[in-house]
Amino acid sequence: GPGVSRKSTDKKRGRKRIINCGSQGINVDESIKRIFRIAINRYYNTTKKNPLTTVYELMVRDFFTKKYVDNNKEEFLLIEGKEIPTLQQFRYWFNKERNIKGEIVKRHSKKEYDLNSRALIGKTRSDALYPSAKIEIDATIADVFLVSRYNRNWIIGRGVVYFAIDKFSSMIVGLNVSLEGPSFNGAIGALANCFMDKELFCKEYEICIEKSEWVTGFLPDILICDRGELIGDGIESIINNLGVTVEQTSSFRGDMKALVERNFKTINSRVKPFLPGFIDSDFRKRGGRDYRLDATLDIYQFTQIMIKCAIYYNNNNVLSGYDRDTLMIKDLVRPVPIELWNWGIKNRSGKLRKVDDNKVKLYLMQRSKEATVTEKGIRLRGMYYGSKTAFKERYFEQARIGGYWKVEVAFDSRNMNIIYLIMDKGRRYETCSLLDHQSRYVDKTLEEIDYLLMQEKMNNMEANKALLQPKINLYTEIEAIVEEATQMTNRTQNTSESNTSKLKGIRGYRENEKLMNREKEAFILDEEKESKERELGLDDLENENYESNDILLLRKKQIERRGE
Repeated sequence: GPGVSRKSTDKKRGRKRIINCGSQGINVDESIKRIFRIAINRYYNTTKKNPLTTVYELMVRDFFTKKYVDNNKEEFLLIEGKEIPTLQQFRYWFNKERNIKGEIVKRHSKKEYDLNSRALIGKTRSDALYPSAKIEIDATIADVFLVSRYNRNWIIGRGVVYFAIDKFSSMIVGLNVSLEGPSFNGAIGALANCFMDKELFCKEYEICIEKSEWVTGFLPDILICDRGELIGDGIESIINNLGVTVEQTSSFRGDMKALVERNFKTINSRVKPFLPGFIDSDFRKRGGRDYRLDATLDIYQFTQIMIKCAIYYNNNNVLSGYDRDTLMIKDLVRPVPIELWNWGIKNRSGKLRKVDDNKVKLYLMQRSKEATVTEKGIRLRGMYYGSKTAFKERYFEQARIGGYWKVEVAFDSRNMNIIYLIMDKGRRYETCSLLDHQSRYVDKTLEEIDYLLMQEKMNNMEANKALLQPKINLYTEIEAIVEEATQMTNRTQNTSESNTSKLKGIRGYRENEKLMNREKEAFILDEEKESKERELGLDDLENENYESNDILLLRKKQIERRGE
């Protein structure tokens, strides 16, 4: 009877022991099994994650020993004459009665079981029946360090890459690269990219494509995203104004966005051999290379690489795990994202849902109510803007005379050349452009500008710290001169003279001092030097009509005539 439990009798079951240690062991009956189960639940199925050997030893301590207290010291001694089950028996019955799901849930968590251990009996794309039905959106921190476009000696850390992937065709329909950590703004940037004309988008990065290579510009029915990024008031405008349903996955459940999660790994493996500053597995290990020092690419160049990878993936990548239905097989559709997308548009969904580009962009742009009207311009994050209305209605003069006030603006963090002043409670907007003297911010992303301003602030702090010692020295030298002047004045001052008499002679004293200073400040030519220069032929002055001594004599006579 293989697989059938044997009845417990006085006779020991199983193979006899090769080494005779005075006992042949015991049979595992129901009472022993009960002890096994208690020990497993008490010590194994817990978050402490005890190994099975430790659980066995703790079981022996609890059920097969007695506690003795000797000199206030507790000891556990095995009960004499009582047989104990072996570790092999314990492990055998553990594996025989093991509950894998309950074990993982109790030792780790239910999310860990659902993510890595549950049965995979469904298909990822089974609930997406046509293109744009569902879009998965997620971010990853790229494994490559970047440098600043302002100064390529500045290492600015790793970029954050957002992808939006159509669930039906696995085509990348949205892309965003920024320095801002996974956030609402980053997710909105990728979502906005879904609606953009990709030909124009690629042209911004000096990449030329045909419209057929990257067909997008539509609204999805359902957007699948993480809980952390698209939670809050900002998502309401997408739901209410654009009619997009937002589904948020459970935390730590990357399998609910399996397509986009897998895409990150695919892209990484494709670009890793070629990118300087790419992090390898030995990063931060002792003796490992510091890949930050290899940083070469800036965010513009890294975005170019991501765009090219997305275009290649959409037009050439064969999806090995894609199960084509009978109609796809009949129409000879290859499992390539762009072919699946085009076939689905023709045969499944018909016309895609679109809205006005400006309307979509305005709803998806980042908003800030912290822009300030100042005498220098409309200030946002350290940058100054102007608009027709602001100049016409003299906003900046009003701000200088009457004080600053806040306004709401919308902006695209990927390009801060212009922002949009929200007016009439959101019913209209006006374009604001960077002022001429703000040219250093032109064509830069908000993250780059923030990094520049932070770097300048740090440099100023270091410069002020370096200037502290010279300032201290200056103060000390000034105090020394004042102290010397005070002592000289005290030694020569006539204390018997009244204050009135002291004040009467100010004008005369001033004239004397002016004449003395004129003598001291007068330009006196060096005659010896002149004669030497003449001898050497360095100067050919022939008309010398005065002597320096005559000038001194003239000034002396002027003083005598004044009687001063």
